[in-house]
Amino acid sequence: MSLDRATVAKIAHLARIRLDETELDAMTGELSKILDFVEQLAEVNTDGVEPMTSVAQQGLRRRPDEVTDGGYPDRVLANAPSAKAGFFTVPKVVE
Repeated sequence: MSLDRATVAKIAHLARIRLDETELDAMTGELSKILDFVEQLAEVNTDGVEPMTSVAQQGLRRRPDEVTDGGYPDRVLANAPSAKAGFFTVPKVVE
């Protein structure tokens, strides 16, 4: 796909990029090359190819989903500036 100068000027305007005449000519060639490469990628047959998140095959490590309290609330609350009845207490912020 080949872009003309008017199309590139409109794209630059929409992107709020100021280009002078020499930059406009250079940008026209660069954007045309980028679009040609994207068209070339679209020609590749990808039927039966699973989507990937990485080029390296890896699985997520899983652990059992178990709810626990940590088993040591006194040690956790020792870091709190203020605690009451086994919970963190914070000052009132909304009146």
